[in-house]
Amino acid sequence: MTENHLSESKGDDYSLGRVPREKRNMGWLSITNITFGIATAIFYFQMGSVMALQFGAINAIISAVYAIIVAGILGTFIAYLSAKSGMNVNLISRGGGFGYIGASLTSLIYATNFIMYCALEGMILVAAVHEFFPVIPEWALILFFGTIVIPLNWFGIKQLDKLQKWSLPLFFVFLIAAIVMAFMTPSEYDGYFWSYMPEGVQAGGTALLLCIGMQHGIMGLTPLLASDYARFLKPKDMKIGIFAIGFIPQIFCFGVMGGLGIWFGVRLGEPNPGVYIVLLLGIFGVLFTMLTQIRINITNVYSGSLSLANFFENAFKFTPGRRFWVVVTGVAAIILMLGGIVDHLELAMTFQGVFLMTWATILVVDAVIVKKLLKIGPGYYEARQSNLFKWNPVGVTALLISCILGTIAALGFIGEFLQSTAAFFAALLAAIITIVLSISTKGKYYVRKEANDIDKEDYIA
Repeated sequence: MTENHLSESKGDDYSLGRVPREKRNMGWLSITNITFGIATAIFYFQMGSVMALQFGAINAIISAVYAIIVAGILGTFIAYLSAKSGMNVNLISRGGGFGYIGASLTSLIYATNFIMYCALEGMILVAAVHEFFPVIPEWALILFFGTIVIPLNWFGIKQLDKLQKWSLPLFFVFLIAAIVMAFMTPSEYDGYFWSYMPEGVQAGGTALLLCIGMQHGIMGLTPLLASDYARFLKPKDMKIGIFAIGFIPQIFCFGVMGGLGIWFGVRLGEPNPGVYIVLLLGIFGVLFTMLTQIRINITNVYSGSLSLANFFENAFKFTPGRRFWVVVTGVAAIILMLGGIVDHLELAMTFQGVFLMTWATILVVDAVIVKKLLKIGPGYYEARQSNLFKWNPVGVTALLISCILGTIAALGFIGEFLQSTAAFFAALLAAIITIVLSISTKGKYYVRKEANDIDKEDYIA
């Protein structure tokens, strides 16, 4: 099956092939708006509130600045690679150092990541509604909110764009109302919110490292997520678009939402936004939570379905279409919620943080250093199995070694400093291994045979 035929047969979402140049017709504002689906999640409030109350507001603020810079740089590079090649990270990985079976490994872990986040975000919503309507059993709420995101994903990227555009103004109305109500509520803390410091905690040192460690759990996700949408970017919007897609969502996630979470947490003395949003806004707090969590879970299900489509096409030649995988992703998240998986999420989040940062770093290093600077391997991305090796030891080895050592570090076996900086340590290690292996293998595992039908405009090096 040819690449174009493959793309056409899958509707307008090109889950298994490069987006043709004539279909890259979305403006940078539209795409940035879709990525705001993840940026408006109440999860970021929770991160800010928990960090501020446990480790001090100033440490939470410094870690947020760090997260914006690192995730913004990674996000800008990945948005560029995606917009230039017309591919998302699952497809880029095939020709970006992993081979086609190697890339399916990353797709599967990536898909489980979205299913897990979908369950986590869904449970924040269920908790808020249950707090207000305790008469409705939690299992019924899980089934309802777990199912609702499936039809909202049915028509792909164009439907997502409309949903996020329509709901963003509503989100801001609710957000401003929550801020106003919090201002009118007497503060639990007398000083300026940024000066809040729990007993026995100081600025910098271990507390700051622990905040950075918490940020790592989510920092790899937003840059990678951008690739699912950046591949539709109009070529003429490239320059402004990659910075907008790379940085604006990060500023909003960690800066605005995280910052407000710090403020709400200190002012109200409560770490759980599911509780304080409902306390501040009553029934409107329930609606606010519902809006934000459905916005984020639409993007979780969309990206999860693309990753599953990639994995099963790659590993088993099974191609039932993206909508089938939308249903599978939604149902899997419901099962996790019903199974109480969220009680065991800390360990999973730790591994996911290490994995996502490492994977993003390998893709960026492969493009910028291996392909562009060292001129090793082809200057384009190849996603067709017939032209690829099953495994490319460069990316696969770098990912496996870095993730194993990074997870060991994150679990505290290599000392306190590396425990909190495990994702950064793993990413750095992966960068070094990628460069060393690409030089020593002389790039011979990148493509089985050179392609002559790829538009020069789609070359990244």
